Amino acid sequence: MQQPTIGRIVHYTLSEHDADAIEARRGGARGVNNKAEAGQTYPAIVVRTFGGDAANLQVLLDGPDTYWATSRGEGEPGEQGRWIWPPRV
Repeated sequence: MQQPTIGRIVHYTLSEHDADAIEARRGGARGVNNKAEAGQTYPAIVVRTFGGDAANLQVLLDGPDTYWATSRGEGEPGEQGRWIWPPRV
């Protein structure tokens, strides 16, 4: 099983809690950000690892901001609150 390492890119799927936290932090500013919703998947950079598949991520949102997703584990494609390795094309 491949383990995350600092600097790697993964795909992260937002949970309802993530989306609510992002929207609350943005304060309803719609001019420069697209709405964050549960189930949306974004690229994320691994910024810290804890052994196994647990990692802190900087999620690159659709706008000028990021979201810090802490202590998240690997999951299945589309699983909310989890990350996956990008598929090969």
